[in-house]
Amino acid sequence: MTNPGYRHRNGLRRLVICAAGALMFSNVQSLGEAPAPDKMPPGFVAGYLPKEALPDSLALLPPPPATGSAAQARDEEAAKNALALNGTPRWNLAALDADLSFPNAAGTFSCALDAPVTEADTPHLYVLLRRSMTDAGLATYAAKDAYKRARPFMVNNQPICSPEYRKRLEDNGAYPSGHASLGWAWALILSEIAPERTNAILARGSAFGDSRSICNVHWESDVAGGRLVGAGVVARLHAEAAFRADLEAARKELAAVRSKKLGATRDCRAEAGAMAIHP
Repeated sequence: MTNPGYRHRNGLRRLVICAAGALMFSNVQSLGEAPAPDKMPPGFVAGYLPKEALPDSLALLPPPPATGSAAQARDEEAAKNALALNGTPRWNLAALDADLSFPNAAGTFSCALDAPVTEADTPHLYVLLRRSMTDAGLATYAAKDAYKRARPFMVNNQPICSPEYRKRLEDNGAYPSGHASLGWAWALILSEIAPERTNAILARGSAFGDSRSICNVHWESDVAGGRLVGAGVVARLHAEAAFRADLEAARKELAAVRSKKLGATRDCRAEAGAMAIHP
């Protein structure tokens, strides 16, 4: 599996940063700078929203906590507590959540849905997740680029759960979290598709954002800001006919798959155990 990173120019802004600071798309070679939307290479997944329709994170969010502020002190205390989870199953889950490459990322909500989420079993849902991921990630960049907030590991010099991506993360602003944005966006979308699983879905979406603090790559306030951006993206996506069509197709598709009782593709007992561990 190739894990390429993208940075956008002259159009959509830079693409979402994965654990390493670059969103991962399968079967695409690393391009450094992503091309304009009309020159996308094979395998590149465009979002549903044009640049001008993306929610403006710089307008939506307040500035990140200032150095020396009470809010920053709370962020630092939370980061210190999260570091205690290094080496636990929760740390391992956070490392898994850091990987946004597909098909790995598609399985994030498999346990919450009690169903497989794969290109073969749920092709419409698979595409829906990939496209909405792009929108939720891109929407964080106005604030990321404006504030260029240093990440926790750059301040506390402690390990992160994805050390292979450390350098890329250093070059990418922490506030708000792209992972938290897309994780919460996915949770909201999937709650519409499978409303009977809402509690499990939202819990998993929340844990997905928390994984970034546990990984020591985002402050708690980065995660909170990311969730707000993700919610804004989902609200805006509903104005797009293509998104609504894919949402309905994915709803029918998932219902059919769940009726076959195929079950999740991950170890749900282990995942639940890991999610139960808190700082």
